[in-house]
Amino acid sequence: PITSDPPFHHDARKLLLPAFTRSAVAEHEAATRAYCHELIDALKGRQTVDAARDYAQHIPMRVISGMLGFPPEDGPRFREFVENVLESVNQPPEERFELFNALTDYLVAQINDHIAHPRDDLTTYLINAELHGRKLDPLHVVGMVMLLLIAGIDTTWSAIGASLWHLARTPADRERLVAEPGLLPTAMEELLRAYAPVTMARLVKQDMHWNGVDMKADDWILLSFPAANRDPAQFERAGEVVIDREVNRHAAFGLGIHRCVGSHLARMELRVALEVWLERFPAFTLADPAAVTWAASQVRGPRTLPLRIL
Repeated sequence: PITSDPPFHHDARKLLLPAFTRSAVAEHEAATRAYCHELIDALKGRQTVDAARDYAQHIPMRVISGMLGFPPEDGPRFREFVENVLESVNQPPEERFELFNALTDYLVAQINDHIAHPRDDLTTYLINAELHGRKLDPLHVVGMVMLLLIAGIDTTWSAIGASLWHLARTPADRERLVAEPGLLPTAMEELLRAYAPVTMARLVKQDMHWNGVDMKADDWILLSFPAANRDPAQFERAGEVVIDREVNRHAAFGLGIHRCVGSHLARMELRVALEVWLERFPAFTLADPAAVTWAASQVRGPRTLPLRIL
């Protein structure tokens, strides 16, 4: 759905909607919370932890793999696939092709296993789903599963990591959220606005001239949701993080027909990850601000985030 136009887009997207409704997502919350506590348990006794590598990155990998019915122990492979696909933009085409092939081969193997051994998960649902009276082409299933892995993992771990980075360097906000946990859903939307992880690429539909720039049909353009979220024409104090901001129509999940289908899932994962972290580690700070590294691609978030537990 992410690369298609109407009318096909509507029907292809509609296939995914039942798995990502608010009520469907709520069924995954208890397991997500238990897993977050499990990750925190593994960090006990450590004064310094990498909140990106040891916490944020594991959560969406476990959630998505569970929804798709993939082996949970394959989490490290998902991280490698996602990083390779999203951060290989400057590599030669043949190298990028090789990286995509590794992911495609893995997905084909998983889908074949689901065909041979059907179970109650999203992959089996997609294999059996029909579009316009016909079952989905196997390549369509591969593409949809790849979309869920790529779009559902790095984006969410980046949002979790960026939120923890902000709270580590802004003790007043951290202390307020610990004291007022009911404020977290509002604060979370502001953190999504301020640190929106995604910049999407789109194709120009027809030749046009806009703001002094000539654009030709089929040119690629980048739509910077993070920049839109800092637009002073849309937000008061646009450059500040205001965790009790009430009116917050941000574009972190995109706009229009291609708005993120998994926004309810991402919000649940982000909220639960922050709730558990603040409950278990109410006081923390950056261990070394210079040691924080960020992904440099269409998805931006901390790749390494050393925090000192106080």
